[in-house]
Amino acid sequence: MQPNSDALRRRLHRALAAASITMLTAAVLMPYGTGPAFSQSVVVLDVDVKEVAKGYRASKLSGSNVQNGAGERIGSISDLIVDREKVLFAILQIGGFLGLGAHLVAIPYPALEISGDGSKIVLAQGSKERLQKLPEFKYPQQ
Repeated sequence: MQPNSDALRRRLHRALAAASITMLTAAVLMPYGTGPAFSQSVVVLDVDVKEVAKGYRASKLSGSNVQNGAGERIGSISDLIVDREKVLFAILQIGGFLGLGAHLVAIPYPALEISGDGSKIVLAQGSKERLQKLPEFKYPQQ
């Protein structure tokens, strides 16, 4: 394992906790229609908001360039997705121009090394050629 993988794991857990709280809050505050009101219990977690605030905002990471260990640009972050098992993935856009002809791939978020200020994102063993050989990620039709 890489030396900073524990730190990345802690950041991931904090980010997932913050996302869970946000989704729980939205679910609690969302109207359920015009039916009768039912009582419910809500789990409240004690979160160190100062630590959470040190995390990376998905809106700021989206569109950021990703480079490999050699400093070569290999793509950009197109999206962040939490799967049904609550695992975070970065959707990388490889190649293409203005979104046309791009190849999307899903990379486990912990595989990315992000600088303290979020300005540099590295997929150490990545290359355009290797990533373009991965199965293409496609959004489901809804």
